[in-house]
Amino acid sequence: MTEETQESAACPLVDTDSAVHDPLNPATFVPPSSLSAPNVTIEFCDRCRWLHRATWVSTELFLTFPPPIIKGISIVPLNSDQTGGRFRVWLFSDSGDSHLVWDRKVEGGFPELKVLKQRIRDHIQPGKHLGHSDKKQPS
Repeated sequence: MTEETQESAACPLVDTDSAVHDPLNPATFVPPSSLSAPNVTIEFCDRCRWLHRATWVSTELFLTFPPPIIKGISIVPLNSDQTGGRFRVWLFSDSGDSHLVWDRKVEGGFPELKVLKQRIRDHIQPGKHLGHSDKKQPS
């Protein structure tokens, strides 16, 4: 088995029969379309070094809402005086509406993943059970 055959066998999205697309010729590459909805955008302060937190949150969201439920997640580093300390999570719906799911400054801290997942679920999949994220805490 050649390396290309092994790669295409491992990834079902690789189209080895296409005469138009040459995987080694950038002139034949087709750019992805802009993110279709629903999608999530995570804005974070780069000066605060919150990249790892943003990527961790995006990974957890993809594990809970795999494509096509969420079609994409963008991570947007911001580096200005106006965006200092920012950590926001936005949800963009099929109808084109944007919804602020979380803002660190408004909420008084970073999101607990349980709460963040519940808020996103309530917009894109009402009624979906989130397993341990839906279990009530003992009072």
